[in-house]
Amino acid sequence: MFENLCTFPLSSHLFAQALHPSQTVLAVGLASGHVESLRLPSATGGDPSDDDENNDDDEMDMNTSVISSGTSTIETEWRTRRHHGSCRTLAYSTDGEALFSSGTDSLVKAASSQTGQVFAKIAVPQSPNLREDAPCLLHALSPQTLILATDSAALHVYDLRQPNSISSKPAQTYLPHDDYITSLIPLPPNASSTSGFSKQWVSTGGTTLAVTDLRKGIISQSEDQEEELMCSVFVGGLSVKPGRSTGEKVIVGDGSGVLTLWERGIWDDQQERIRIATRNNNSCSIESIAVVPDDVGDGKHIVAGIEDGKIAIVKIGPNKIVSTLQHDELEGVMALGFDVEDRLISGGGLNVKVWQENYSSDITEDEEDDDDDDDDDDSTSSSDGEETKLQDKDISHSRKSRTKIITIADGTMNAHGILKLQGLD
Repeated sequence: MFENLCTFPLSSHLFAQALHPSQTVLAVGLASGHVESLRLPSATGGDPSDDDENNDDDEMDMNTSVISSGTSTIETEWRTRRHHGSCRTLAYSTDGEALFSSGTDSLVKAASSQTGQVFAKIAVPQSPNLREDAPCLLHALSPQTLILATDSAALHVYDLRQPNSISSKPAQTYLPHDDYITSLIPLPPNASSTSGFSKQWVSTGGTTLAVTDLRKGIISQSEDQEEELMCSVFVGGLSVKPGRSTGEKVIVGDGSGVLTLWERGIWDDQQERIRIATRNNNSCSIESIAVVPDDVGDGKHIVAGIEDGKIAIVKIGPNKIVSTLQHDELEGVMALGFDVEDRLISGGGLNVKVWQENYSSDITEDEEDDDDDDDDDDSTSSSDGEETKLQDKDISHSRKSRTKIITIADGTMNAHGILKLQGLD
């Protein structure tokens, strides 16, 4: 279904990646604390745009590097040491103009996605027991709302519309789980929505799933699933079965190699299960998941990244694996996504790979579906020895068991306007 187009080697282990909502641009966050903006090869053959030089106080390196594979190239637009310790999470704003990042230095930074220049930063709030907390996820729910999830299982909601002289205190904080939050996905707005942006989201943390409303707070929590829930994705446009299915599901990957399917609106427990990795494999955890665009392949598919470096392509309906890709022989697949040209982007270990649709494989996969009905089921070391020690310890864990370590930066920061600050260091 997919073939490898090109591979980009990284200078340090990948901890986070984010795809631009309207351009063929990928941002990666590394264990070294670096953030890089990569322009992916375009199917239209357009040349990457040249950015103006700038002087970022985060040691910005604007000298681009190019990795070629055949006729395809991945170009580094900018690279910077954004965080002390590791960069744990990345997210683009809904319009793609800003790139948010957060790391083990317990800072959230907002930068121009085009230049990498930081224009705002705030401190991660303390945990409920007043201890220092570490970030695990960022998500821009709308142009006005940014969500920060932490190791203490807190969900902090920031209102980006607040006027001048705001503090770093979030507008709301929710605690939907007992353990650190592993995934967060928005639920599409209903037909009566006037903004067109979601006001509800599904999160996973520990062994539970929860639904939170921007105004009402936590509205639903699942039963204990007895397996760690690792990642999740929303799938719409499925067959509607009156009284049984609305055609909308949330699919969750767990630490035992199983995908569980949850009907929208029925959040107490899962309804279906698909095993994609065997329990006798010590690296069976499902680390990442993404929905295959409707224009790719025949029917509804999702891709699931496994701890052993494989990517399983699963057809929803028959609920079975139709193909498998190999991202890496040793490292797990930490992140998956599709760019604006419907290419699969996989990240994990020390490389990022771009995959394009392999049209010649479609007939073969369709035949397999018919005949297989019974198969259901730039390397930088830290100048601070302690930071390097923290990075190494964090690298040694997969997403499933990643140690919750933070490095506290000195000083406090106050925000002004839409996350804008005065007198940035």
